[in-house]
Amino acid sequence: QKTVLPSGLRIVTESIRTVRSLSVGNWVKTGSRHEKDPEAGITHFLEHMLFKGTENRSAYDIALSMEAVGGYLNAFTSPELTCYYARCLDSELDTALDVLTDMVLHSRFPDEEIEKEKKVVIEEMKMYRDNPEDFIFEEFHKQLFLPHPLGRPIIGYESTVSGFSRDALFSYMREHYHPLNVIIAVAGNAEHEQVVRLVEKYFQPLENEFVANGDQPMTHYKPSKTLIRRPIEQTHFMLGRRALSAVDSDRYKLLLANTVLGSGMSSRLHQNIREKYGYCYHIQSFMEAFRDSGLFGIYAGTDREYLDHVRELVLVELKRISQELIPQKELDEAKSQLKGKLLLAQESMSNRMTRLAKSEVFYDRYITLDELVAEIDSADATQIRDLCETFFDEKQFTETVLMPEDKEMTESP
Repeated sequence: QKTVLPSGLRIVTESIRTVRSLSVGNWVKTGSRHEKDPEAGITHFLEHMLFKGTENRSAYDIALSMEAVGGYLNAFTSPELTCYYARCLDSELDTALDVLTDMVLHSRFPDEEIEKEKKVVIEEMKMYRDNPEDFIFEEFHKQLFLPHPLGRPIIGYESTVSGFSRDALFSYMREHYHPLNVIIAVAGNAEHEQVVRLVEKYFQPLENEFVANGDQPMTHYKPSKTLIRRPIEQTHFMLGRRALSAVDSDRYKLLLANTVLGSGMSSRLHQNIREKYGYCYHIQSFMEAFRDSGLFGIYAGTDREYLDHVRELVLVELKRISQELIPQKELDEAKSQLKGKLLLAQESMSNRMTRLAKSEVFYDRYITLDELVAEIDSADATQIRDLCETFFDEKQFTETVLMPEDKEMTESP
């Protein structure tokens, strides 16, 4: 069910009476892509700071509010969304909504906490840089999207984060945390009317002037190749390109191709590169989707001695799926895999809550499971091959390689 309050705030719920739990999300339609260059990382930093205390609760009280009743409180930032969420027993709905709205409406941002959190976030950056998989994924994003904001790391840069001030945080909130940008999503054992009453009780309308998120127009895509050397043991390889948006009608056809290529141990990449030759431990294909763009990529970790073999075998598989029809049995298995994942996700109240919110964000309505299953079932082998023929043009691929330093090298180029 869905209710839109006079302020413009949207409430979407799914009532499941057979469970004793709830997942409650306070979604804000702002993410790293909506930041100006000097603000890079402020959405993520703000997400951290909302846990640092309000006019009514200390940071400890915020943490204890859910943990004391066996629940869980957390948040995340993506390129297009920020979500503050709680998982709890159905009896704690009132507390969950009270705490989540208190964090959004009444956070104080003490200067000493801001300075402390800058150190925390900069250490988080270092952690990602020290992880080769995290590092190469970030570099791959940069290659695909920069100078567009989608190419920037969500966490920002040391140079921008170190300059954030209390005034800057409040200014960003005033600009983006408006009821028209907020969706409250609840899945689990709760009545819709009960949720609406509580949101009306706790979420007093903000007085901010609404500023629509100005999505910067997508920049022209230019394929590129990058080699980075660092003091690591394994070579990490990524190949891919910009792809379909979250609302593109062909997205599920590409998802089926992705499933056949590199989703799981039965996939072509896993069987024909890891199992057949032993060239790598981890290999996969993946997709990400945004409001107006997306990406398709393949990742493999291998020894530098095998890099050329892995690259060639990946290109062989991409060419094969672009030229040959997927056998019906293999396509049926891929469809069953995708549908099975969708249905298994229904076991989780958090997944249900997330799907409620994202349907509202991208489609302004709830997309039913039956609609998704119909999209998957309607795709045929010819449509998938024709789409792959368009997308998997070798000349359009961006390639990122993270390789161990040569023994004689003292620093990365």
